[in-house]
Amino acid sequence: QVRLVEPGGGSVQAGGSLRLSCTASGYTASYNCMGWFRQAPGKEREGTATIYRGGVTYYVESVKRRFTISQDNSKNTVYLQINNLKPEDTAMYYCAAGRIRSGVYCFPDLPIWNNDWGQGTQVTVSS
Repeated sequence: QVRLVEPGGGSVQAGGSLRLSCTASGYTASYNCMGWFRQAPGKEREGTATIYRGGVTYYVESVKRRFTISQDNSKNTVYLQINNLKPEDTAMYYCAAGRIRSGVYCFPDLPIWNNDWGQGTQVTVSS
């Protein structure tokens, strides 16, 4: 079992930036993927960015060039830098841990993100 804690989040004006963090504890050897997902009111949860323990990243098209995922494996922490925030980025952001059996891409739609989720952190962007 992995425990994920996500401090941060907050309210910002459009065009601003935020850096989210997520720190894992517990059986951290059980995962090799970390990802950031978000859920806006009335919408389904969607993946935004993921990172393989070895450093390979993946971004969904809608967030490329604005989102940057990174990690510090020594701290079991993953970060999400969001630049040029837009009102449509308003959502609850969750980090998740998973494990792929092969390859280096932790695609958000893989059935690996089932068990270990953070509590979520709210990001609100005002226009």
